[in-house]
Amino acid sequence: MSTPDPDGPLAEQLLRLTRRVWRIQKRHLAARDLGVTPAQSRLLRTLAHYEAPPRMADLAERLEVVPRAVTTLVDGLEASGKVCRVPDPTNRRVTRIEITDEGHETLRELRAARRSAAAEILAPLSPEQREMLAGLLDTLVDGPVAAKHC
Repeated sequence: MSTPDPDGPLAEQLLRLTRRVWRIQKRHLAARDLGVTPAQSRLLRTLAHYEAPPRMADLAERLEVVPRAVTTLVDGLEASGKVCRVPDPTNRRVTRIEITDEGHETLRELRAARRSAAAEILAPLSPEQREMLAGLLDTLVDGPVAAKHC
């Protein structure tokens, strides 16, 4: 006889919530007709965190994908005018990826779509419940805070 898994129902709830979040976010993105896939939007959001245009290898590492996957994403975003390849000023063999003005506008729209999706998902929660959820999610994302020693 097997022992029941006490975390089984919770794990299932988390998976169902993840799928729901993905579906709602995808619907909000589609409604804005931005012409980017979820993977391309992730690449754009990642690019926005760099102070200087990164190399493709940097993007692949940060996204935790193979470099070929980044090449395909960049090709699509470049074709739609959202990013461009620029030469590295110090090494002519290196190409860097830069967000264009159109890409920055798309990023603003992506952020708005994510905020509206989050508002839909969080609508049933009271302000107190949202605050509690935020604390719980911080713990899950960051892990337990290590005890400080004197």
